Amino acid sequence: MKITEAVFAGSSQYVKDKPKKKLPEFAFIGRSNVGKSSLINSLCGVNNLAHTSSTPGKTLLVNHFMVNGSWYLVDLPGYGYAKISRESRKRLDRINNEYINRSPELAILFVLLDSRHDIQKIDLEFLMNLGEARIPFAIIFTKGDKLGRNALQNQIEKNKKELLEYWEELPPVFVSSAQTHMGKEEILDYINTIINTHYNNHGSRAYD
Repeated sequence: MKITEAVFAGSSQYVKDKPKKKLPEFAFIGRSNVGKSSLINSLCGVNNLAHTSSTPGKTLLVNHFMVNGSWYLVDLPGYGYAKISRESRKRLDRINNEYINRSPELAILFVLLDSRHDIQKIDLEFLMNLGEARIPFAIIFTKGDKLGRNALQNQIEKNKKELLEYWEELPPVFVSSAQTHMGKEEILDYINTIINTHYNNHGSRAYD
């Protein structure tokens, strides 16, 4: 898939306030400083589509971007921020839970994990909750350019092995870099495959 157009379509706290045009939604979420906004900008080929900052936690609403006029890329608030108040964390968790569990158009949720580190407890808990709620998700390991090839491969395999302690089969897994565009083609092709397989030309599920 080649992205030729990506435009901001709206922000919301509640599913009822999403953009009115119904299209397949591919959402992205991750922990503090995982590189979510940079990855979104890399995928879309637009430097400032999603707001990037040295200060984590700038995404405070559910942001929809219409891509090629046929699907939405959805930028969700992150989870696990330690430098905001408990009340603010609860508000962001509510916004995320509202969207993830109640948006009928959500095709898949991409969960971003930092490829340089072991899977954190908060990440594992988040993934387990998705599994229990039967939310379709895939994993993207970000910042794949920050380690050497062997170190990266070893860390990814270590994390996959840990996940296999909880799942008999892993969800789709991608390794990305916003700097080198590693994984960009694979992620976009995966999105394209889901659209072509499960959705008709009107953006609704073909098997509904």
